[in-house]
Amino acid sequence: MADYIYTVSKQKFYPTNPKKDDIIIEDVAHALSMLARANGHFPFFHSVAQHSIECAIESEKRGYSAKITLACLLHDASEAYMSDVTTPVKNNLSDYSDFENRLIDLIYEKYIGPLTKEEKDVVYRIDKDLLYHEFKYYMGIELGNETILLSNPEFKFEEFSMVRDKYLKMFYDLISKL
Repeated sequence: MADYIYTVSKQKFYPTNPKKDDIIIEDVAHALSMLARANGHFPFFHSVAQHSIECAIESEKRGYSAKITLACLLHDASEAYMSDVTTPVKNNLSDYSDFENRLIDLIYEKYIGPLTKEEKDVVYRIDKDLLYHEFKYYMGIELGNETILLSNPEFKFEEFSMVRDKYLKMFYDLISKL
């Protein structure tokens, strides 16, 4: 079996041995716009790219820097190359988590530089706050304690190409502020 995947740009990408130069933001935006949140178990399609955009908007509303906001946009970018594994399974796959962490750190390094533990904690908190609201909206399930959002996410279906383009626009707007 091959130890690489082909991306939409026809790039060979080695998920277990990634190279910074092989990470292409257009591939990330495309793939994340096509991947479903909650492993496809929400009653309506909501993409990982939509979630990432909503996290970045929430970061902006909370007054965080362009670096943190871009980190929020990119926080699930490894899923473009590795897909996602549900948390109960991921908790039992240490190698997967190691590969995923190495890849997301490489993505951060390429676009914004390494993140401190404190910066990663901020991104994690925003991610979990959006997760709470997604599950409450789509499933009527409250995961953890209620959180307050400063943004007003629209949980609705959007065409894949529109989400991809919105992701890329936000990426390039943020990168120009660094």
